[in-house]
This record gives sequence, structure tokens and C-alpha cells, in this order.
Amino acid sequence: MARHGIPYFIFSSTAAIFGDPQTVPIDERHRQAPINPYGRSKWLIEQLLPDYERAYGIRHVCLRYFNAAGADPDGMLGERHVPETHLIPLALRSAIEGKLRFTLYGDDYDTPDGTCIRDYVHVTDLCSAHLLAICWLRSGKPSEMFNLGNGNGYSVRQVLAAVEHIAGRPCPVRIGARRPGDPARLVADSSKARELLSWQPVYTRLEDIVLHAFQWETAREERYAQTSG
Repeated sequence: MARHGIPYFIFSSTAAIFGDPQTVPIDERHRQAPINPYGRSKWLIEQLLPDYERAYGIRHVCLRYFNAAGADPDGMLGERHVPETHLIPLALRSAIEGKLRFTLYGDDYDTPDGTCIRDYVHVTDLCSAHLLAICWLRSGKPSEMFNLGNGNGYSVRQVLAAVEHIAGRPCPVRIGARRPGDPARLVADSSKARELLSWQPVYTRLEDIVLHAFQWETAREERYAQTSG
């Protein structure tokens, strides 16, 4: 980037840099103390970016996603990881296929129903934040960091209930052990992004996020059936 004179850097960071939060919701001033390798790797890059700005003049915006979820509302784009690790697509596949059991990692957390609480933010709303971040830098504003989330926390069991409601089928579940590095609660305070970037999430309801993911998954299954047939 320095060699080719590219002056702006948008970094996809993560709420995992905060580790076990001391306060919820989490704002940008919260201490950074990651408890897993993913969070540590993102935090390390956040610490390096100011050095690159001082050395090469590359200004940056760090966008700290909470739980990116959902799919393109028109059904053209969606998640496809190999292997898949995200909660909503795994739960949807379990409900749609009826054979795969969804593994719920830990049901004894200090939360109302014992399962982890997360802030799910629609991928389309994340896209709009990226465009606003580029405009921020191009207008001459300084390097910044923003938390991106809806400010609403949903437990794993609440997500599973939404999946069953949208899919119209039960989601077979088995209880597994806790995973190391999983905080009980991660919920964003995104007021800074709303105020400074004028970011306004459109798809804030869990049901909409799950519905768009369901539409993508079912369309993907239909495409696969047509291809294999």
C-alpha cells in the first residue's frame, strides 16, 4: 500500500479483542484483553496500524464487528465456510437437514438461560459501515475505531428458537462442553459509530437476520440439488 500510494486502510477487527468484558455494553474505551488467538491477532494489527500511519501516512479505521450474521436480503450472497463454524448457518442446516445435531457449547454460563449471549449484526449493515468509513477517511478525518453491533444481546437458545420458528422445523441439539475463550456476554455500544459515521443499522431484528440466512441456505440447497441431479 505504501509503495503504491494507497492512503486509506479499513480493518475488519473484532469484539474478541475485549476478552471477558468488565462492563456490558462494550464501548471503544473498554480495555483490550483478548483471551483467544483470534482476538490477539486482531489486537496486534490494531496496535501496528498507528506505526504505519506515522511511517507512511496510511490512515485507518478499525471496525470491530460483534457477530456478523445474516445474508444478502435478495438471496444473491451468503455464508459458505469450509468448515462452517458460525452459529446461525450451523443451526439452520441442522433444522433443514434434520440429521445433523447442532452442538451447543456450554449451558452453564452466568446468563438467564445458561447459554452465551451475543450481539448479532447484519452483514448488509456492516457493508454500509465500510462505505461510511471510507468516506470518513476521504474527507480528511483522522484514524478511528468503531464498535459495530445492534446493542441487543441474544442467547444461543434464543437464536435456536428463532431458527426453529423461521425454518418451521425443530433443530436437533446436543449439549457439549464449553469452548475455551468463549466469554459469557459480548454486546456492543455502537453509539460512537452512529454519532460520528451516521451509521444506522437497518436489519436489527434477530428474526430478519435469521430469515435472510434461511433464504440463502434453502436457495443453496436447491442449487445443489439441481446440480447434483
